[in-house]
Amino acid sequence: MFGLFGGGAPKISVDEVKDGMSKGTVVLVDLRDQMELHMSGTAKGALHVPLQELKVKCDPNSPACLPEFKDITTTKVLYCASGARSSGGVRLLKSLGHKDVQNLGGLHDWISGGGELRNV
Repeated sequence: MFGLFGGGAPKISVDEVKDGMSKGTVVLVDLRDQMELHMSGTAKGALHVPLQELKVKCDPNSPACLPEFKDITTTKVLYCASGARSSGGVRLLKSLGHKDVQNLGGLHDWISGGGELRNV
């Protein structure tokens, strides 16, 4: 179903994400808006970049690029509420030159895979 949104990224497990985060080879990104974070929390260790800010904050050529996105070879794993926004985010980051961008799906995928939450 999410292939309709053009994400085309292979699924990655929560364990793989947590392992990569501990090694510094994976950046986990929550694309939901601030109100969603306050309502449900966010994945422990995730960086919050709302989808509407992704292009500016994640473009390595932008002066507003976050340090975590300067290296286009670091694996980026995106999630949102259902997986739809993160699918579009995968496509956007790939168009900006990021090499390995994956869609975890929704926050529920993080939780069901054993991922911890933190309150915002």
